[in-house]
Amino acid sequence: MNFKKGDNVKIISGAYAKKTGVISAVIRESGRISVDGINVFKKRTKPKKQGEKGQVISVSRPFDASNAMLICKSCKKPVRVGFRMEGNKKVRYCKKCNAIT
Repeated sequence: MNFKKGDNVKIISGAYAKKTGVISAVIRESGRISVDGINVFKKRTKPKKQGEKGQVISVSRPFDASNAMLICKSCKKPVRVGFRMEGNKKVRYCKKCNAIT
């Protein structure tokens, strides 16, 4: 998977298409990502202790990583990402401007 926590992404399909956000969690086993402010649902919680009230919490649910594209830091466009070796390190680079992301 080409995404890391903290990357800026643009949603390319689904109900939130054309919106951007920052990745808050990456779930590599299922190929899903969670983006702040995208795919937010209300979750109702029951009171844990006697006398406590129940709450409504906003939760950002993960969605498939194929619905998002990385936004390049240098060209500021949604891009595909490639990998190459520079010295002994494997780095990600932008396929449009060839800059390291």
